[in-house]
Amino acid sequence: MYKVLTLNNIAVEGLRRLPRERYEVASEIAHPDAIILRSHKMHDMQIPETVAAIGRAGAGTNNIPVEKMAARGIPVFNAPGANANAVKELAIASLLLGARNVCAAERYVRDLDESGDALNKAVEAGKKQFVGFELPGRTLGVIGLGAIGVQVANAALDLGMNVVGFDPAITVRRAWQLSSGVSHAETLDQLFQHADAISCHVPLLDATRGLVNAERLSLLNDGATLINLARGGVVDDAAALAALDSGKLHAYVSDFPTRELMDHPKVVALPHLGASTAEAEQNCAVMVADNVKDFLENGNIRFSVNFPECRMPRADAYRLTIANANVPNMVGQISTHLADAGLNIEDLLNKSVGNLAYTIVDVNDPITADLENTLRSIEGVLRVRNLGKPH
Repeated sequence: MYKVLTLNNIAVEGLRRLPRERYEVASEIAHPDAIILRSHKMHDMQIPETVAAIGRAGAGTNNIPVEKMAARGIPVFNAPGANANAVKELAIASLLLGARNVCAAERYVRDLDESGDALNKAVEAGKKQFVGFELPGRTLGVIGLGAIGVQVANAALDLGMNVVGFDPAITVRRAWQLSSGVSHAETLDQLFQHADAISCHVPLLDATRGLVNAERLSLLNDGATLINLARGGVVDDAAALAALDSGKLHAYVSDFPTRELMDHPKVVALPHLGASTAEAEQNCAVMVADNVKDFLENGNIRFSVNFPECRMPRADAYRLTIANANVPNMVGQISTHLADAGLNIEDLLNKSVGNLAYTIVDVNDPITADLENTLRSIEGVLRVRNLGKPH
C-alpha cells in the first residue's frame, strides 16, 4: 500500500488515478511515500525520510525546494502544458481588456448614480474617455515559447496580430507547434523594439527576475500593453507603473497584485487566475498523479524538473532504481555488485542531467536487503528503491 500526502485540495479526477486498493491518500498521513500539492510552500517544511516523490499539480515549482530534493534523490514532478489553454485564454482576454479599457469603463458605469434618461446621457457623455484600439496589425511580443507561450503566439496570429517570439531554449517539440507566421527575435531588446504589447510566459529564476525593466520598457511603442501571467518578479512593477504614468504603457495586466498595482487606475490586477479553471485543475491533477504513480510503481520518470526523463517498459523481472551523483564508473560499480550477488541484468537504462544520474535495472531474481544496503554504501548513491516484480 502506497501512502500519498496531499497538501492542497487536489481535483478528484486526479486522485481517482490512484486506485484505492493500492493507495492511501489523505491530507494528514504518517510516513508518506509521495506528496502531491498545488501552492503549499514547502521550503520550511520537514519532509519525511519516507518520501520518494513530490508532485506539483501545476507548472511552476518555486514553492518546492527542488535542489534539496535532488540532493536527497527525490524527483519533483510537475504538469507542464496541462494548464496551457487556460492561461492562453486569459492572455488573449488581457489583450482585449487592455485595448478596450474594459475594466475602467465598467468601474465608471458602476459608479454612476443616475437612472433613466439621465443615465443614458451620462453613459454617452462618459464613453469617449474609454476609446480603445483594435488588435489586427499591431505587434505582440511573446517572452517564452513553452507550452503556454506557443499557444498565445498562435492565437494572437489568428486575431490578425503580428507576433514576435523570444526563447533561446525553445524545444524541438514546441518549435513544431509554433506557427510559421511567428517571427523570432534574436535578443529581448529586439523583441521589445516596435512591439505594441508584451506577454510574459517564463518561470521566475535568477535569470528572469526583473526581466521586464525600465530600459526594455522604453523600447516599446508608446501606449503599449504589458501582460504578466507568468510569475511575480518577472516584471519590475515600479518600472511598469512609471511607464504607465509617462504614457509609454497604456495598460498593465498582472496576475500578481500588490497594493501599488491595485491603486493605479491603468492596472488590471487579477488574483492569480491564470490556471484557475476547472479543466486546468483537472488536467494538472491527472498528469501529476499519473507520473507519481508510474514512478512509485515502476520507477519511471517523466516531467520531472530535477531528474532526467527515464522510462523503461516493465517486464516480468525484478526492478531496482538508483539515484546517484553523475560521476564515472557508477554503473560499473552497480553492475559488479549485482553480479557478485548472482543476479543477471535483463535490462538497464541510465540517464543523467547535470550532476544527477538515474538508473533503472531489471534483474532475474529477487533483490535482497543486504544487496540494497551494499548499493546504498557506494559513494555518491543518493537513493535505492527495490520495486520487485510488477503488480
